[in-house]
Amino acid sequence: MGLFTSKEFTSLEDLFVDQIQDLYDAENRLVEAIPQMAEAATTQELKTAFQSHLGETKEHVKRLEAVFKGLDREPKRVSCEAMKGLIKEGEEIVQAKGDPHVIDAALIAAAQRVEHYEIAGYGSARNFAQRLGKARLAEILQETLDEEGNADKILTQVAEESTNQAAAR
Repeated sequence: MGLFTSKEFTSLEDLFVDQIQDLYDAENRLVEAIPQMAEAATTQELKTAFQSHLGETKEHVKRLEAVFKGLDREPKRVSCEAMKGLIKEGEEIVQAKGDPHVIDAALIAAAQRVEHYEIAGYGSARNFAQRLGKARLAEILQETLDEEGNADKILTQVAEESTNQAAAR
């Protein structure tokens, strides 16, 4: 979103739809980006974490499509500038040279930035759905929110139990 926007929000539903469109774009971008991060990871543990989350991310796209359907709307992507920036930072790490353990630690840090962004987005969207009386849509969004939180916990565990220790040597 630019400094001066032409968006107009006249209702909470307008905002909710905009947020879903933004998340839909973000998740589709991640479906393309996560395989690069998995390939750049040097430990099997980190590769597996990325590959597992890729499968979940594909499900997140499908869930967002279900949310659009629940709103009687066609799925539409609105460019998620934040995710574009986060992915660009991740690409810089993927292309970086240096100690593989340090690069793995950097990949985890970049991935956690993505997870935290998604947690914020899904949490807000879920709250909007609840406020709009769309309990089923809120449940769908909560399911994804739970998975995003779990992915963040897995990344933290990999970082704390092995990657950061190896990078500090």
